Amino acid sequence: MTTPHPPTADSPVPGHCPPGGAEGRDWPPVFGALAVFTSPGRLQDAGLTAAASDLLAAERSRTTIEHLTRRRPGLTLDDAYRIQWTNVQQRLAHGARIAGHKVGLTSLAMQRQIGVYQPDSGVLLDDMLLPSGSTLSLGQLVMPRVEAEIAFRLGADLHGPDADAHTVQAAVGEVLLALEVIDTRYGDWRMTLQDSVADNAAAARAVPGQAIPLHAGLDLDAEEITVRVDDEVVVRAPGSAVLGGPLSSVVWLVRQLGRHGAGLRRGDLVLAGAVHASLPLHPGTVIEASSPHLPPVSVRTM
Repeated sequence: MTTPHPPTADSPVPGHCPPGGAEGRDWPPVFGALAVFTSPGRLQDAGLTAAASDLLAAERSRTTIEHLTRRRPGLTLDDAYRIQWTNVQQRLAHGARIAGHKVGLTSLAMQRQIGVYQPDSGVLLDDMLLPSGSTLSLGQLVMPRVEAEIAFRLGADLHGPDADAHTVQAAVGEVLLALEVIDTRYGDWRMTLQDSVADNAAAARAVPGQAIPLHAGLDLDAEEITVRVDDEVVVRAPGSAVLGGPLSSVVWLVRQLGRHGAGLRRGDLVLAGAVHASLPLHPGTVIEASSPHLPPVSVRTM
């Protein structure tokens, strides 16, 4: 089995589990999803409250706003995660449920494209997920791009700041290919880490493929992903492009969450990050990702 490499970057994710755990009365039940709680909706700074509201309004109206760090140069990473989770709570209050987590900016190609050289994370909600082979309406988004990734389904709860390769391998039940559609509310794709985090790490849609059991003979570091657009090969890249190996992304994520009493739960979907620089999306195309040992995944745009 692939052995995760040590995480290469460190960024805090504020959070705590309220009394009573994931069913805490300040939050709706999340039914087996990621349990991270950051006192959302209780920002003490009026500027942060306004930033959260502006981002959410831009997403809903499919418009753009000025980068938050240009409006507020002192924005911290903790502030950015609080903004992210405030808007997640707003989505939950309107009926969405947490489906898992994404780790972003894990490959050098993506880091160079955005201009940020350490990973970040965002939240996956159930209303972001599309089945493989479905059609995505680009009119719902602002500046969509697509990434091919290796993803995991948790077979057991996973938490703690001391998570390592062995605990991650024991907790991951299934592996799959996924297409992630990213989007930005800022009008361009050059931003700071804080801008990315506040905007939910650009998470917009996710298309999970068919999952298979994670077994000892599967070398995910060497698994080469091929991306085709309308049957034309546009990208080939190995799993090792992601922090040296895609399981390393799960180690990175769990350690960050664990420092704040949070973690992953059985059934959570975790996107490990793109193995390549993201690709622009245009109407009327079919994007497919495939690899030697994992079932393919595809989406059509309109």
